[in-house]
Amino acid sequence: MEFRHLRYFLVLAEELHFGRAAQRLSITQPPLSLNIQQLEASVGAPLFTRNSRGVQLTAAGQAFVPAARALLDQAGQAAREAREVAQGLVGSLQIGFAGTVLYRGLPQILKAFAAAHPRLRLVLREMSSSDQLIDLMHERLDLGFVHTTRVPAGFSQVLVSSQPFVACLPMAHALARRKRLSLAALQGEPFAMVSRAVSPDYHERILGLCADAGFSPEIRYELRHWLSVVSLVAQGLGAALVPAALQQAGLPGAVFVPLDVETPPYDTHCLWKTERDQAGLAAFLEAVRAFAQPVQ
Repeated sequence: MEFRHLRYFLVLAEELHFGRAAQRLSITQPPLSLNIQQLEASVGAPLFTRNSRGVQLTAAGQAFVPAARALLDQAGQAAREAREVAQGLVGSLQIGFAGTVLYRGLPQILKAFAAAHPRLRLVLREMSSSDQLIDLMHERLDLGFVHTTRVPAGFSQVLVSSQPFVACLPMAHALARRKRLSLAALQGEPFAMVSRAVSPDYHERILGLCADAGFSPEIRYELRHWLSVVSLVAQGLGAALVPAALQQAGLPGAVFVPLDVETPPYDTHCLWKTERDQAGLAAFLEAVRAFAQPVQ
């Protein structure tokens, strides 16, 4: 019994007509008849009856249909698994990410990739952008989702998302019901920020925005994660400028108000070593590019 016999059998079982089945299989009727006869000899039972009214499945043939289909499915799965092993599409990828990507891009990319490559395991590590750069340099990460413009030589990148900054205030704050807010209105407020060590680019950018508005913020709290900044603001302990995607975090007690001026965007880049030649990495980058736009 050969897989060819099973394919021919299933097509004939669907068509119940030698001419149509042969046409679907792109062969002539004599080879089809010969292969069916060989299959019946191998099975040891007639699978079809042939008479003037056409072709019908015997009881044995009806019972053989699901078994034949399962055998072909198993063979196809085995072949796919063998190809994936040969192509490096099994194993794992080490992926770093900064927390805000969970609200803008990463879940969609993960879903698309998992559907196409279920055998490649993804190990996700939440890290600051600066820590990701170190691990990428030492190849402890295969790729990372970072918030920085300081990309070392030898790396490639894709822009995953770009979003504005918004004001984050406690729900009970006097300014929380404004539809839009000027930065100058935050002068004198205690600020919560991601620390300079964790995100030097955006720490400096927020200071620059405040300077443009005519004041230097009173930085009372420095934290490692944006979500921690929002959580602290939600407890009534300060104000902050945060990426707009954090509105999706749904933390009670925090209100997000758009600014009345355009701010430099908060960009997320997917970053990897250009020279890194890995089939799994290339496959994951396909999912990233399907969601995002390349950096020009």
